[in-house]
Amino acid sequence: MAGGSFGPTGVAKERAEQYQGKVTGYVIIACLVAAIGGSIFGYDVGISGGVTSMDEFLEEFFHSVYEKKKHAHESNYCKYDDQGLAAFTSSLYLAGLVSTLVASPITRNYGRRASIVCGGISFFLGAALNAGAVNLAMLLAGRILLGIGIGFGNQAVPLYLSEVAPTHLRGGLNMMFQLATTLGIFTANMVNFGTQKLKPWGWRLSLGLAAFPALLMTLGGFLLPETPNSLVERGLTERGRRVLEKLRGTKNVNAELQDMVDASELANSIKHPFRNILQKRHRPQLVMAICMPMFQILTGINSILFYAPVLFQTMGFGGNASLYSSALTGAVLVLSTLVSIALVDRLGRRALLISGGLQMIICQVIVAVILGVKFGDNQELSKGYSIVVVIFICLFVIAFGWSWGPLGWTIPSEIFPLETRSAGQSITVAVNLLFTFIIAQAFLSLLCAFKFGIFLFFAGWVSVMTIFVYFLLPETKGVPIEEMTLLWKKHWFWKKILPETNPETNHEAEAERNNETNTNSSV
Repeated sequence: MAGGSFGPTGVAKERAEQYQGKVTGYVIIACLVAAIGGSIFGYDVGISGGVTSMDEFLEEFFHSVYEKKKHAHESNYCKYDDQGLAAFTSSLYLAGLVSTLVASPITRNYGRRASIVCGGISFFLGAALNAGAVNLAMLLAGRILLGIGIGFGNQAVPLYLSEVAPTHLRGGLNMMFQLATTLGIFTANMVNFGTQKLKPWGWRLSLGLAAFPALLMTLGGFLLPETPNSLVERGLTERGRRVLEKLRGTKNVNAELQDMVDASELANSIKHPFRNILQKRHRPQLVMAICMPMFQILTGINSILFYAPVLFQTMGFGGNASLYSSALTGAVLVLSTLVSIALVDRLGRRALLISGGLQMIICQVIVAVILGVKFGDNQELSKGYSIVVVIFICLFVIAFGWSWGPLGWTIPSEIFPLETRSAGQSITVAVNLLFTFIIAQAFLSLLCAFKFGIFLFFAGWVSVMTIFVYFLLPETKGVPIEEMTLLWKKHWFWKKILPETNPETNHEAEAERNNETNTNSSV
């Protein structure tokens, strides 16, 4: 294979036009199995809100909320305002935040499959513990195990999908993770609708069924091939070649493999990727790894998906009606994600993010106006206005489903060079889980304090992030994952931030490699 001199990205030249291959059944099956990891995340997002609205669950674990819910004089916006109940939902994401940092070195040193298997086992144990919980301590312990599973799964699965997918279809195939997440949410809503009738133990079945996707994820992790990138990074180049040939359906994979080899040589010279990722030459990717998942959560989508039944009951919908409405939002989220998969590699990432952001702003403002004018502390919405609210919430969810939902994961997973890829994905997941934890813990209190203004609060954030994308995010459609760093050098803003890329002047990259070499020699 032809060699080349290293640039700061770890690849010698742009070789994208030499990549060959097609979409094989091997790729599709690998992506489908890996994306099941998204379903466990989605299932928990959907199941939590339904369970916390069930009277039998509240009476057993959160009796004060159960009593407050029954009092007619209590403000509609404040009936569920309880920090303990919020902690039931949010504790999972705090555990996930910690575990994803542990998952990063495992993903890098032992492969993507290892983290997928660890995540599946932990989630399975957490689901079993939740289903059999007899006190709050057992319930929270189960949630923590679920969080560990999500931390590992969310760290490894998007990375796996990005590395397995062919460049020209990477966006669509990577979105299998988001599609599985939305299917998990929809399934959870359907399960909640059925189990609410199985009194008094229906909530146990809802929580326990999370073990099923966890089992599929664990088995899939054992059966999946490791990604070629990970094999090459760990020195198993010939094995990586064989896997790459199967994935691409051709023996002519020299160009793509050479990019992986070049990138892995630099990656293996960097023993501290978290320190390396702070360097100026990685600044654009680091900003995206922080801002994309943060903005994804600040759309307010998790508040709607976590607490959909609670939110709709707050608006005056009955128990059955609220679950119907939340199931509807789950269904439209699945359909809109399919739209995104079909369009992302045609229209590009920026077009979907900006159009989705504008639609979300309009929908949230309209919902806030309706609730502000027609819905008070102790009055219910009329049937007509209730239908309008559900329609605009569904339109909001549709916009999220084709834009920030999948792309909030896709873009960070595809922009990092190999030497910082696992660290970058860990930062992405950690930021996502941090803000998920914050919003999950604070939402019920914010709803009580802001009332209808909660939708304006999130609309303001959507406005900020849409402007951010317009000015600062370059289009990543069709750019090979191993050559993504070259994109930032052409961007009007980021090219001013990046250091010189001439090998003679790229002191920062060389200094890092020298430091690593000196450290290793002294050891």
